[in-house]
Amino acid sequence: MSDHTASTQNTQFAADTSNRTIKEWILALLVLLIGLTIAHLGVSLFLLSNLGTDTFTIFIQGLALTIGLSVGTVHVIILCLIMFIMLFTTRGYIKPGTVICAFCGGPIIDLFNWILTPYIHAGSSLPIRIGAMLAGCIILSLGMSVVIASNAGTGPNDLVALVLTDKLKRFQFRTVRIGCDLFFVIIGFVLGGTLGAGTLAAALLTGPLVQFWLPKSSRIIRRLY
Repeated sequence: MSDHTASTQNTQFAADTSNRTIKEWILALLVLLIGLTIAHLGVSLFLLSNLGTDTFTIFIQGLALTIGLSVGTVHVIILCLIMFIMLFTTRGYIKPGTVICAFCGGPIIDLFNWILTPYIHAGSSLPIRIGAMLAGCIILSLGMSVVIASNAGTGPNDLVALVLTDKLKRFQFRTVRIGCDLFFVIIGFVLGGTLGAGTLAAALLTGPLVQFWLPKSSRIIRRLY
């Protein structure tokens, strides 16, 4: 199929998937679930390193402290709000996989945390924690590239950078993603979220790493459809 991206230089992330067959949708959603699992393995490694929250979580933490609700509650509210806004203001971004990303990410993270906590935790040596954080960024970015390349939908918070990249056109995804991540970090920190070295590393590395992985993931996935 021709709705996959082949280049990150002039990528159009919105894609018309209305002509997909049921078989193609099943395959696309399976690819998305694989990417989502890889991405959230990276998130778990990042979180278990205890070197700071990811860029979106610090934003959610700050909001939760400000309005007096739990982090989990605010997370669901913000994701649903983003989906609602984009559903009525954009075309080609909200897909079935967006809902899967919104509601399946948490359980996958919990599973990996349960598996990995005995090996990586706040009491681990600093080199192990730094290695886990960096590996988490790389694996998270690889998983995100698979999710994006599936063209079955992307997590609501990740859609912000995709939409802005398409709308702004002159800026590559990595630049837009860094800008979005730094925005989340600054607002979250001002509102009281926890900032760490890992937070800044994620803000500066995620966008470039996703852009690095995306052409490679797209070439592999195109062969499946």
